Amino acid sequence: MSAYLLGILFIIIHLFSNNFIPANQIRRRKWLSFSGGLAVSYVFVYILPSMHREQQQTVEVYTDNLTMESELYFVGLFGLLIFYGIQKTFKQAVQSQRNRSTLWLQIIFFTIYNMLIVYIVMASNVTGIQSVFYGIAIGLHFIAVAHDLWRENPKQYNLVGRFVIASGIIIGWIIGVFVTLSSFTQAMIFAFISGAMILNVLKNELPNEQHAHFPTFAFGVISYTLITFALKFFFEW
Repeated sequence: MSAYLLGILFIIIHLFSNNFIPANQIRRRKWLSFSGGLAVSYVFVYILPSMHREQQQTVEVYTDNLTMESELYFVGLFGLLIFYGIQKTFKQAVQSQRNRSTLWLQIIFFTIYNMLIVYIVMASNVTGIQSVFYGIAIGLHFIAVAHDLWRENPKQYNLVGRFVIASGIIIGWIIGVFVTLSSFTQAMIFAFISGAMILNVLKNELPNEQHAHFPTFAFGVISYTLITFALKFFFEW
């Protein structure tokens, strides 16, 4: 049941993401700073430790087929490199000529990105309080992604773009719930999309000095980190 609720939550977030962001400039800065703090905390207290755990499990199972003990980290680095190159290409295209094709390429790109993230969440079979943990962190990340796309072309994004991205979430949801891939394949997908997520968090969600509200950012980092440690201690994640 938790997987279905998470899928519905992620779809609602992408359809109505801009309604969640305050219109007031000061409140928007605080909201984005808090969201960025949670995202940075999520990277350091969940994604990186999870990659380490996945790497250890992969080495234990495929010892004879692996030449080193850092394969998944290379896959994560490759994911970061690919997504950075694609985003840079989009940025240059937007600066040279603002056309609809560039926006649609970005929408398709982030549809695939969101599909892979949702697949990993669904394939992980999270339940109970852990699903709340996933929902908050990834939900806020999706809001930040949607907000960036909306700023590129608000009209086209509201008319069609958000529905296309929501369809990616549905596809990832269906694959994660009904398709079973090998643990090695899942680990590779997790590592690849983790590298891309780390890039997006540090590049797009980490507020710059001019627009950041540091106390709110620090509160987001500290509160989410403490909650994560408490959940790991009590529920032995």
